[in-house]
Amino acid sequence: MSYAKYKKDPASDLFFSESDGFRYLHFGSPWIQGAMKVRRPFELVLEYPRQMMACALFYPQPEHILQLGLGAASLTKFCWKNTDAEIDVVEVSQNVINAAHQWFKCPMPDERLRIHLEDAKAFIGDRSRYVAPDWLQVDLYDAQAEGPVYDDVPFYKMCRRAMNKAGSVVSFNLFGSSFEKSFSAIEEAFEKRVLVMPEIDEGNRIVLAFAGSKLNLDSETLFDRAQQLEAAWKLPCRRWAKAIRSTSYETLNAL
Repeated sequence: MSYAKYKKDPASDLFFSESDGFRYLHFGSPWIQGAMKVRRPFELVLEYPRQMMACALFYPQPEHILQLGLGAASLTKFCWKNTDAEIDVVEVSQNVINAAHQWFKCPMPDERLRIHLEDAKAFIGDRSRYVAPDWLQVDLYDAQAEGPVYDDVPFYKMCRRAMNKAGSVVSFNLFGSSFEKSFSAIEEAFEKRVLVMPEIDEGNRIVLAFAGSKLNLDSETLFDRAQQLEAAWKLPCRRWAKAIRSTSYETLNAL
């Protein structure tokens, strides 16, 4: 979908604020849409983008990553710096893209990073536009932040169809009172191959969904990966692994 089809940039009221060495992105409201530590711009500041990196516990060496929603570019920067994957980012707002580069240190596109000024649903529905990803990271919110911009079974099925059939993982950021509705739709679309990460103080919940071949991942391998990732990334990966292990056997076996 061409940007020219939009009469108004959907993030026309975008602004940022700063406090105690942190910079925050806002879409015309007090809700925080992204954050950056000014002196360490490639760190993940908020817990929800940290948990979205739990994809690596299951598929630690992605070749292709697709991200729907750029925001303050936290995930884009982290993946660009800490993986060797090719990264496609889809963002509907030119203002958000400009802000990510100007205020939040997002790298300019290069041989590994491509940023598409597109509607996320239109983009993911056109399989000719991208290589089937090993990771898909979905964070689609508008200024009201009442729920994901696209939040129904057909959209989540599109996400599943987009994935690498050899085995891949999707991380969805869910927020607000719509969690149960959103989770139910994701669970249906991915045939119950889903996990919910530990609840976050900010009110976000991260849902992991799996596509392609079954995981067949044992606890020892999971914890070995968690330990290696925690040492490399300084993220609480072992805590995530413990939370995942506490999930019912039936759920883990279905992944």
